[in-house]
Amino acid sequence: MTPRRRAVVQLLVLLGVAGLLLLLFPATFQFVEAAARELRYLWWLILLVALAGWLIWGTGRRPKR
Repeated sequence: MTPRRRAVVQLLVLLGVAGLLLLLFPATFQFVEAAARELRYLWWLILLVALAGWLIWGTGRRPKR
């Protein structure tokens, strides 16, 4: 599997899981919607999303030699 195809598969899986979670937990969607309106007060939400991205794409890489 090429790196490009793997990245596309990861993105599709991430979007699918997010969609499934929004369907299973509609209160979460309402929270995210309210958080988007009040982002200046919920700055920690940006940090959580950044941490999730780092954990998904950053931790599995091997260090360069």
